[in-house]
Amino acid sequence: MKAAILGVVEGLTEFLPVSSTGHLIIAGDLLDFNDQRAHVFEIAIQLAAILAVVWEYRVKIAEVLLGIPSQPGSRRFALNVVIAFLPSAVLGLMLAGYIKTYLFNPITVATAFIVGGLLILWAERRDHQVTVYSIDDMTWRDALKVGFAQSLALIPGTSRSGATIIGGLFFGLERRVATEFSFFLAIPTMFAATFYDVYKHREVLSLDDLPLFLVGGVTSFVSAFLAVRGLLRYISRHDFTLFAWYRIAFGIMVLVTAYTGVVTWSEPG
Repeated sequence: MKAAILGVVEGLTEFLPVSSTGHLIIAGDLLDFNDQRAHVFEIAIQLAAILAVVWEYRVKIAEVLLGIPSQPGSRRFALNVVIAFLPSAVLGLMLAGYIKTYLFNPITVATAFIVGGLLILWAERRDHQVTVYSIDDMTWRDALKVGFAQSLALIPGTSRSGATIIGGLFFGLERRVATEFSFFLAIPTMFAATFYDVYKHREVLSLDDLPLFLVGGVTSFVSAFLAVRGLLRYISRHDFTLFAWYRIAFGIMVLVTAYTGVVTWSEPG
């Protein structure tokens, strides 16, 4: 049951600008599922959510992969994804130990929720100067800037999708372009993070954990598939202000419950 709940939480929040990792940390704390094995589980079920994006964009992905040898547009698109992936990959390898030890806790997450929500409100209230109207028109410079924005999501609670989407808006990407590029960038980012983390902590896992991962993976895939389609429909008519207020309210709730002692949250380190 805990695996199913966390799978749904992961799938619904991975591609929304609300931080899936932050929600998993808080949900895991409430469910008393927050040991080392749980942290590996939380990373692993993100892979199932990414597979939902692979399925949703399977035609585009196949066109790009098949076109790399002969199509300049496909090579440019693939190169942009690789370039955008590099900043978070390098910084993640350098800082992974510190982040896991000191930042994977509800209080850090709640603070990042509030700060991220305020940044989204700021981004939505400024005048948008759109310079990129198609994902195929992005340059390597656009991709690199989005990649550095994504690296901010190494702080739990920041939101990988939120950092890339809102960063894309700041850097001149049209709203749907920023959202879809965030989806594509998630594929190498989360594949790499999942395999690295599972391999690094393989000693805490056993075959007995397989049902746990399968249940979490299935619920994560289904809920992520629904969330991706829902988000694309939503942004065609709305901005991200609603998610900003949700982040702020959720973060304040966690901090208030911690301060009043209503919930005993785990501490940093």
